[in-house]
Amino acid sequence: MDKKLGRYNTILFDVDGTLLDFNSAERNAMKKVFENHNYLLDDNVKAIYNEINHGLWKQYEQGEITREEVIYTRFVKLFETLQIEGDGVAFEDEYQELLGQGHDLIDGAVELIERLYKTHDLYIVTNGVTKTQFSRLKASGLDVYMKDIFVSEATGFQKPMKEYFDYCFVRIPGIDLEKTIIVGDTLSSDILGGNNANIATCWFNPEGIKASMDVTIDYEIKALDELDEIVK
Repeated sequence: MDKKLGRYNTILFDVDGTLLDFNSAERNAMKKVFENHNYLLDDNVKAIYNEINHGLWKQYEQGEITREEVIYTRFVKLFETLQIEGDGVAFEDEYQELLGQGHDLIDGAVELIERLYKTHDLYIVTNGVTKTQFSRLKASGLDVYMKDIFVSEATGFQKPMKEYFDYCFVRIPGIDLEKTIIVGDTLSSDILGGNNANIATCWFNPEGIKASMDVTIDYEIKALDELDEIVK
């Protein structure tokens, strides 16, 4: 198939929750790093961490704080809340090292990418940590199918900012925005980002949850193989 004949010829993929199972990687890294320091990790601790972490990432998406503040504040805040005497910054570095080893794939991800890279230009767009994301993508084998990988840390901007996508588009040769689509699982960064960038959006929603934001969702899929019909 000629790349120029498809409905879309450029596909921007989110990583976590779309191609790679971040929840699995996070669980394993958290379990290991807490074990390494003999800290208790129960449901209560996880809930407190998730509340802190999600709040910080939300602030980051809104441009209120930097990525470094997210990364190097969350365990510091957690330790303060739990009254743990530990170095939250060093703990984060250790956690990131372990997280970078996690590369469990979402069902159907490899098969989808192997099919699409033959007919489409594939790119990664992610708000993750550069070293961690490159490590995980390489371990998963998905990196070799991508034309380029854009991590917010290296761009100076983040999804859903228009500036982030402008940065990416300048570096995508011959991009046609009318034939470009973003695929991701997060409304607040992937879908809103696609809206801000004026490109088509595909919400990967395997759990079939109800949209909680007023964003334009052009397509919605529950399984990755449903994307074939959309882009071709």
